[in-house]
Amino acid sequence: MPQRATSVEVIEVKREQINRQIRSYGNVRAQDNVTVVPQVSERVTAIHADLGDTVQAGQLLAKLRDVTFADQVRRDQAQLEQARIALERDSTSFVRSRELHSRELISSSEFDNARSTWLNSRANYESVSASLTQSRENLANTEIRSPVRGVVTRRNISQGDLASGGQAAFELANLVGYEIRLFVPLQDRRRIRVGQVSDIRVSGEQEYSARGIVARISPELDPVTGLSEIVITITGHDNSLFPGALAEVHTTVESRPSAVVIPRVALVENVQTLIDPESNTIRLSRTFSAFVTRGDSIAVRRDLELGIEQGDRIEVVSGLNDGERLIITGQASLENESRIRVSGMQRGTRPGAVPDTASLSPDDEARRAELRNMSPEERREAMQNMTPEERQRLMGGQGQQGQNRPQGGSQQSEPASAGNSPENNNTGNR
Repeated sequence: MPQRATSVEVIEVKREQINRQIRSYGNVRAQDNVTVVPQVSERVTAIHADLGDTVQAGQLLAKLRDVTFADQVRRDQAQLEQARIALERDSTSFVRSRELHSRELISSSEFDNARSTWLNSRANYESVSASLTQSRENLANTEIRSPVRGVVTRRNISQGDLASGGQAAFELANLVGYEIRLFVPLQDRRRIRVGQVSDIRVSGEQEYSARGIVARISPELDPVTGLSEIVITITGHDNSLFPGALAEVHTTVESRPSAVVIPRVALVENVQTLIDPESNTIRLSRTFSAFVTRGDSIAVRRDLELGIEQGDRIEVVSGLNDGERLIITGQASLENESRIRVSGMQRGTRPGAVPDTASLSPDDEARRAELRNMSPEERREAMQNMTPEERQRLMGGQGQQGQNRPQGGSQQSEPASAGNSPENNNTGNR
């Protein structure tokens, strides 16, 4: 009795760029945060800047009551005028006394008294001048001004409050750039280098909204957590990035520009239990394989050596060649040399070729985008409820999803599920 053919779906094996990326989380923050503290203590009479306002260096933020300080300035100005008049008088007297003393017309005692009077007047003038400078400074400090160009991130005073010299009135984010501080374990720290590129997206969003580079790496680990601090300087971003936002950072630590890349769903995992009689221990041996088509009706098993992973995409170091037709559904029940029937093929279409997706309806395009954003488990469950024709039509362009990536070659990757990773999957043949 002839063997019944298994219905399968295929894609063409291609060479693509794949990146090894380290995923971590951190909060976006301004590179410089400035705290504005009043220099004098007085009642707040007016507020000129509020939360979220962009201010320039020197711009007025708030006004304090200045009556007392203005009176002090006027009093010191009057005292300075008196000290100036006394200094001029005593200076003239000293010059006259010095001339008379040189002619021996006055005694040395009288000359010394004139000189002492002049020195005292000069010291008093300098003291009053310094007091006037301080009074003017205090008067100017009744106007709280921004020291930098930035955005007001916090306002801690209101009109009528008593502003204190030890209390922060405003907090500003200096608009010189953004950065993200990450804390990564030692095994990731060893792979990260200064200058590596990072793709950044705000947590909860699907698309990358910023790019950055590794700017600084802490030379030590935190003694409590054992983590290393990494600083990512953001080099470009769109309007969706704000200070304080939680961001997901994918740092590319290794890149293969032309590698044989297959989807994770095409893998078949083989698990063997091995017993070591000497140590009386049990260990698991995992190998991975995939099926390709021979002709249009035979499936051939290929043992694979895997390389780096990026989301649901895996590099194949050996075992497959670009251009072969890879079975991506229905392979769990196959054996080597099993009979197959390629489903979803249109008349005149080469088996395994990627269908033309240019004619997809808007609903199909929306479904394809939804599938692309699912995790591998969610995508597999959703595909089980589709007909073979629907799967072929919607998944035909999945091999091209790397085209919609940020510029620079770094590609977007969804986090690899530990349950689906070749290193962590404990299931048998899939």
